[in-house]
Amino acid sequence: MGEQILKMTGIEKRFSGVYALKNANFELCSGEVHALMGENGAGKSTLMKVLCGIYQKDAGEVELFGQKVNFKSINDSQKAGIAIIHQELNMINHLTVAQNIYIGREEMTGGVIINDSKMEKKAKELFDRIGVKIDPSQTLGSLSVGKQQMVEIAKAVSHDSKLLILDEPTAALTQPEVEELFKIMNDLRGKGIGMIYISHRMDEIGRISDRITVMRDGEYIGTLITQNTTKDEIVNMMVGRVIYGEKKQKSNVKPDAETVLEVRNLNRANVIRDVSFKLRKGEILGFSGLMGAGRTEIARAIYGADGYDSGEIYIKGERVKIKQPSDAVKRGVCYLSEDRKRYGLLLSKSIAENSVLASIDDYIKFGWIDDKSAERSAEEINKVLKTKASSVYQELRKLSGGNQQKVIVARWLLKNCDIFIFDEPTRGIDIGAKSEMYELMEKLVAQGKSIIMISSELSEIQRLSDRVAVMCEGKITAVLDIENATQEEIMKYATMRN
Repeated sequence: MGEQILKMTGIEKRFSGVYALKNANFELCSGEVHALMGENGAGKSTLMKVLCGIYQKDAGEVELFGQKVNFKSINDSQKAGIAIIHQELNMINHLTVAQNIYIGREEMTGGVIINDSKMEKKAKELFDRIGVKIDPSQTLGSLSVGKQQMVEIAKAVSHDSKLLILDEPTAALTQPEVEELFKIMNDLRGKGIGMIYISHRMDEIGRISDRITVMRDGEYIGTLITQNTTKDEIVNMMVGRVIYGEKKQKSNVKPDAETVLEVRNLNRANVIRDVSFKLRKGEILGFSGLMGAGRTEIARAIYGADGYDSGEIYIKGERVKIKQPSDAVKRGVCYLSEDRKRYGLLLSKSIAENSVLASIDDYIKFGWIDDKSAERSAEEINKVLKTKASSVYQELRKLSGGNQQKVIVARWLLKNCDIFIFDEPTRGIDIGAKSEMYELMEKLVAQGKSIIMISSELSEIQRLSDRVAVMCEGKITAVLDIENATQEEIMKYATMRN
């Protein structure tokens, strides 16, 4: 490693008074690959957005190449030599490779005509410099994701960037593409370029990084020299926080409980890979895993929101074909999306209208909707759920996140669903509303309903689950009884790459 090129000290960032970063530190040397690790929500991306000028810090200092900086935009950080390569690539598929690299910096003939051949020649020289074999005249969309990633890196190098941020760069790559990426990174390291590598993949971190910094709950936990540490040490640093709420000690499901949902050998491209599991009556089956593990994709496949290539789904012992969400709802399966405002709610409509949305046919008499009957049902069910509102006529947008979530539950209870899929059920709601949501889910299973719960919060998984299905890269790597579902065990299987 060379001299220090980046030092971030005591960085703080608050959103609506809540700390997203608190006393966060990070440093990087030239010619170093420094891994940044932590659970989902640990603050990694927020810290990088502060560095790049996307977010403005509330406290702390950033030094770049020995100078204190305070970037106001991503353009400022790019001009200073920082480039970020996102997991979701930000390029234009219908343009050529060369056009993507030099967009906004096009070579011109006579000041009016774009000179593609000159840009392609420059791109070829650039690829030769970093050891990449790609035809610059190809349309970008014709390349694999791995090759597109190489183009993004080449674009960063073309800006003479001295600091690269790679955010989950191997998430969609094949193993040969990972090897090619690592070769390029090693070449760049030899040229003195410093790289911040954000990843959950322990084996890759061990191979490519020089040091590892761990964050937890927005705070700096520590920095380790990669060759001197172990996977267990990293995991302990990532999850070693206080659990809020008591961990469930044993399952509440009866030993002879009926299997209400069974999934056998479900596959979809590389997103869902040979997934099989069972859900029992009165059970909360928690799905845990890191970002991109495939948990939401499984939920959407079961619900019919997305298709699948192969596999079988059984509901109460009967094989079913679920091609669209209405097929699932008819079978008593409902899905509460992690993005409820986009997929679950009509924010400009009333609580009553949102509550009866799925069961509106039940309130049609002689071709007309019986509004009074519908409103009465909505009022009764929201009263049971303790939805806080002035009346069922109140617009949904005026409710808190927790109460909006209750209205979605009301909708599916009115539809008399038996299998609930909760995707990040407490995302965006405060601690008090979380407690109410936990109580509600426990009441549902006590009444004989069954729940698949996807959550990125280990404390939530441990607080509610009877069993925990752990996923990594589209596969279920373990199904743990709650007695054995320690944070360390869950994290071990969540990082168990095939």
